[in-house]
Amino acid sequence: MDSAAKVGGETLLIVEDEILSAMALRDALQDAGYKVMDLTGRYQEAVLAAEACKPDLALVNIKLHGVDDGIALARDLKAMGIPVLFISGQVSRARTAQTVAVGSLPKPYDTAEMVKAVAYLLRHLKGDETLPRPLCLEVFDKAVDDLAAAVI
Repeated sequence: MDSAAKVGGETLLIVEDEILSAMALRDALQDAGYKVMDLTGRYQEAVLAAEACKPDLALVNIKLHGVDDGIALARDLKAMGIPVLFISGQVSRARTAQTVAVGSLPKPYDTAEMVKAVAYLLRHLKGDETLPRPLCLEVFDKAVDDLAAAVI
């Protein structure tokens, strides 16, 4: 594991309807030193979890279980001050919703690349630009600026 990715201690929420993908992602992020909340693929469960323990970053698939929608979830998480990274194969939908997320990492992704993307975003949100941006990560800078302004 790349030591630059081990920024440690931050809490993450994974909202993914594909349980095997979510479990692999959780394991890789925990190995990198992150605390990962219980996995969910449902909108309401994610909102309740975020209210109970405000994560530092939420990784949200756009397509969730049933009729649940990750973009609507991202909008609500942003209102709570929680930054969202879309993890979805629906790249065009992610781009049209870039005001509610800080970035997008398209599927399929490598878990090692996801760990690097999470480390980069968490530092980027704090204004630290020392890590290189992973090539597969699209950062929505306007959303990052909006979130930073809301925190100040």
